Amino acid sequence: MTKPTSFSLALGILAVTSSAQAEVILPSVLSSHMVLQREAPLHIWGTADPKEKVTVKFSGKTYNTVAKEDGNWLVGLPAFKADGGQKHTLTVAGKNTIILEDILIGDVWIGSGQSNMEWSLKGTEQGKKSINEANHPQIRLFHIPKVQANAPAPNVKAKWNSCTPQTIPNFSAVLYHFGKEIHEETDVPMGLINSSWGGSPIEPWIVTDTTSGKMYNGMIAPITQFEVRGTIWYQGETNVIQKNGLAYREKMKALIEGWRTAFENKDMPFYFVQIAPWGNERYATGQLPALWEAQCATLKIPHTGMAVTTDIVHDIKDIHPRNKRDVGNRLASWALAKNYKKEGVVYSGPLYKSIKIEGGKIRIAFAHVAKGLKSRDGNPLNEFQIAGADEKFVPAEASIDGATIVVSAKNVNHPKHVRFGWHRSANPNLINSGGLPASPFQSKNWSGGTGE
Repeated sequence: MTKPTSFSLALGILAVTSSAQAEVILPSVLSSHMVLQREAPLHIWGTADPKEKVTVKFSGKTYNTVAKEDGNWLVGLPAFKADGGQKHTLTVAGKNTIILEDILIGDVWIGSGQSNMEWSLKGTEQGKKSINEANHPQIRLFHIPKVQANAPAPNVKAKWNSCTPQTIPNFSAVLYHFGKEIHEETDVPMGLINSSWGGSPIEPWIVTDTTSGKMYNGMIAPITQFEVRGTIWYQGETNVIQKNGLAYREKMKALIEGWRTAFENKDMPFYFVQIAPWGNERYATGQLPALWEAQCATLKIPHTGMAVTTDIVHDIKDIHPRNKRDVGNRLASWALAKNYKKEGVVYSGPLYKSIKIEGGKIRIAFAHVAKGLKSRDGNPLNEFQIAGADEKFVPAEASIDGATIVVSAKNVNHPKHVRFGWHRSANPNLINSGGLPASPFQSKNWSGGTGE
């Protein structure tokens, strides 16, 4: 399903449901306190009476159009540059007049996924402190409620709010910390759109040329005409339980490509979280590592990035790690390095590249070693295992040698394979000099990428 098709259907529904009002109506994502995406052509759209003249005024210019026979109308605005947080007014007039105030020009990011993205700031580590400090006039919040639809919906029941201690407690903690970190590093206004649903698998969020999931229809389709900078994604736990394993990579590919098509942004950044270890047996043996590899494989898709979280699980029995600040900040590091061109940002932990057999040892090469590798806790490196041709893995000793790791085991004279943190309760201690953790991996037929 391409963007014009879903948009036309959505507007058609909006026209039918609103025709009785006989007045100009805007979708809720176009409202006071919003952030408009800088440096990109913009759309202002809605419904009115058939053939009604509609005038849009913004930034000292006037744009005119006429509603179609079905009542739908759309006006294109040129790209605007960020202007230091200056407040703007947008006026839309037909038989009635709508005035939207307190509008900023900056960057808009979507946060989506399941419960770890939905998880509210009030339920996190240091949540009370974060809430009390959340006076950010140039950060704006848009929380889309949970709704499924059989066809692309025309609208959502939400509104833009300025970020304050009163508006932030129930907002996505990961998305908030992500936006706050970027805002503080760049001074660019941030519009944050939370559209997430706890427990959801990936499938209902996917849109293709022929089909669309019910969560996409209800919670993403209504905003695809609203220009955004990119998306962050935290999801996968349900797909581990469903035993999707490596097949999750193709689902991620469909998700990313579908959203990029829907938003008409073929290079839209898509940064995601490698889901955390969880010791519960609802994760069948081997399924979490397989999904980790699928997530690493997703890094082969251009303009993607991955935040690893193995080091910030303080309760292996909790599928919802409460440290969301580091998760958001790690996602922000990808954006700061790749999209905001901040120099010197360490944006990824070590990611597996290759091995070399050296007699009775294996030398492992990584991407993203920064200025070196080290142990997070000062103890010997852990969670490494090697195997010979029999593929029986045993614990291995690991040492740092420059930008590589050398592993060996006394009883494995001819090693062939190595794996690292390859189980559901993993707690490895390998990090780079930037303090970011290495992703779990296994060397046999590895399909992962590095996002370089």
